[in-house]
Amino acid sequence: MFKFLFEKVGGKAQVETQRSTVARAVDELNNVLALMVDKPVVGVDLNTGRITVDLPEQMPDEALALPAPESVEDEKVAAA
Repeated sequence: MFKFLFEKVGGKAQVETQRSTVARAVDELNNVLALMVDKPVVGVDLNTGRITVDLPEQMPDEALALPAPESVEDEKVAAA
């Protein structure tokens, strides 16, 4: 897509084949999944060829970045 950028610099853009694109994407997905403690459910819809990944409600790194949820009792006190 950006071949013109590389050709001006003197290099030649390398065209990635569909096979290498799929292999790279699957390899990246496998590397991410290997690092996860809680493995998600990965499914393939054979009719459409779509891959689905059912992630947990909250990821471990998100739990560190977000404030703790307020308890129901705290919300009742704040509403009163």
